[in-house]
Amino acid sequence: MNLALDQARLAAGADEVPVGAVIVSADGEVLAVAGNRTRRDHDPTAHAEILAIRQAALALGQERLEGCSLYVTLEPCAMCAGALVHARLARVIYGASDPKSGGTAHGARVFSHPQAHHVPEVISGICEEDCVEMLKVFFSKKRLNR
Repeated sequence: MNLALDQARLAAGADEVPVGAVIVSADGEVLAVAGNRTRRDHDPTAHAEILAIRQAALALGQERLEGCSLYVTLEPCAMCAGALVHARLARVIYGASDPKSGGTAHGARVFSHPQAHHVPEVISGICEEDCVEMLKVFFSKKRLNR
């Protein structure tokens, strides 16, 4: 999660919502690290999770990330949760819950749908205080600069 937090800090420094993601193989090898790049890339799908999935799939040379774990600083949104289902990740470990836009424990609850043909193990609250604080500081600064 520390690598994901580092990516979130880099994203915040680039005026992106501070979310970072890391994908690790079953044997502990870091396959991908990414931070949000929606503004930089002018791409609403350039969430940290999506970028990490793309990198990991390229690293493995396949679209299925079976046995892999995703560490992400914020609960994945519905779009990202759907991509995680398709990528077949074994585990999703996240820091901060997202009651407003989350897609796993809140909101759409993608993994609970009957259409979810794969459901990863979900672990929440890892480094939660650090993840929450980074988001609070980022959005506080945004509100001050309006």
